Amino acid sequence: MPVITLITLGCAKNLVDSEVVLGSLHQRGYEFTAEPKKADLVIINTCGFIAPARTEAEQVISEFVDWKRDKPGRQLMVIGCYAERFGDYLKVKFPQVDYWSGVRDFDRLWALLEKHELQTREKTFLLDHLTPRVISTGRNWAYVKISEGCSHACRFCSIPLIKGPYQSRSISSIVQEVKNLASLGIKEINLISHDTTYYGRDRKIKGGLVKLLEKLLPVKGLRWIRILYGYPEEITDDLLEIMKEEKICPYFDLPFQHASKKVLKLMGRAMDSPRALKLIEKIRRQIPGAVIRTSLIVGFPGEGIKEFKELKEFVIKAQFSHLGVFTYSPETGTAAASLKETVSPAEKERRRKEIMLLQKEISRKFYRSFVGSELEVLLEEVEEKKGKRIGRARARFQAPEVDGLVLIDDLPDYKDRWPDFLRVKVKKALTYDLRGTLIND
Repeated sequence: MPVITLITLGCAKNLVDSEVVLGSLHQRGYEFTAEPKKADLVIINTCGFIAPARTEAEQVISEFVDWKRDKPGRQLMVIGCYAERFGDYLKVKFPQVDYWSGVRDFDRLWALLEKHELQTREKTFLLDHLTPRVISTGRNWAYVKISEGCSHACRFCSIPLIKGPYQSRSISSIVQEVKNLASLGIKEINLISHDTTYYGRDRKIKGGLVKLLEKLLPVKGLRWIRILYGYPEEITDDLLEIMKEEKICPYFDLPFQHASKKVLKLMGRAMDSPRALKLIEKIRRQIPGAVIRTSLIVGFPGEGIKEFKELKEFVIKAQFSHLGVFTYSPETGTAAASLKETVSPAEKERRRKEIMLLQKEISRKFYRSFVGSELEVLLEEVEEKKGKRIGRARARFQAPEVDGLVLIDDLPDYKDRWPDFLRVKVKKALTYDLRGTLIND
């Protein structure tokens, strides 16, 4: 059997799909290596959501076409969102690739390798609690994918074209997977989806996310539950109430996308700045210490000087704890692709940088507020630097991979038996991280 290297591009949802690929192939006896030079087969799980992601995917594919050429017998497989959406184009551009698969068969790629054929499913693949999966995120936290696809009609978004309509897992399946993860020592789960707050609607479950959280709260061994990828219009009073539970991190990941009513209407979104600010105020009033992350798009058709000013004012008023900004790129097949571009690529990038400059100051202020305080943190890993051990950890207000870290200086030698949670005294605030020292109980 070939030794395999798996490379994942894109979001956390892609990472879970890659973990399924690892699990299903491992179950059939395949071996893996993190070093491509030692591999016989490289699998690239691509992202195809926006133009920069596709550019990155093509660069990586090109790199491994060269890798394949260097040694006879090597093979290359390309899977995932980009292959699903534009597979015909990619097959012409990269005829050197041996195997192709989209987003429907992550658990059955062995059939391509062993039978050289695969009868693909009609729907996007959605795992359950019985699906083989190798957790790659570390020893004490994991992502849990609760659904696939999206049934919203945002005019700029290609997700429904790639993944199809929303399909929820059953509550019982998710709960069982979380119990399985907790039994392996996982302390934090991060619920992910293209819209977690939509969960259950396709199954006619009213208040589905709240019902799911009610079932997850009693899971033994689990300490933190975090909800990622929400939708602002779907933050209900019932959801706010259950998010007061100690086990649920008061973390709201809500992509507002813009603030201008004009631009939002063109985007197919509804929550403009006044409504958004009212929601933010409500969240912070009901849940003191709540943390809000958002993502925004700049350079959308129709975003003039006035609309961009509205967006900047919104960012200043909202004071988001965490924020990301994307420059708009038209996506083939979406409703917005027919809109005439009104902002040049250079101006889009300038606006992105301007928003991020505003956020940089907001982030500094946010992190400075913790100096002198004590935090409970989840210790992810420890690295040795000049004979000293530095811990890389996160607090409840920091989501994995996208937010900052709490860096812990001068950790003792735990002899490879690192605790999951530590108490830390914050000594210094950086722009996107905190630095502190261990509190010895």
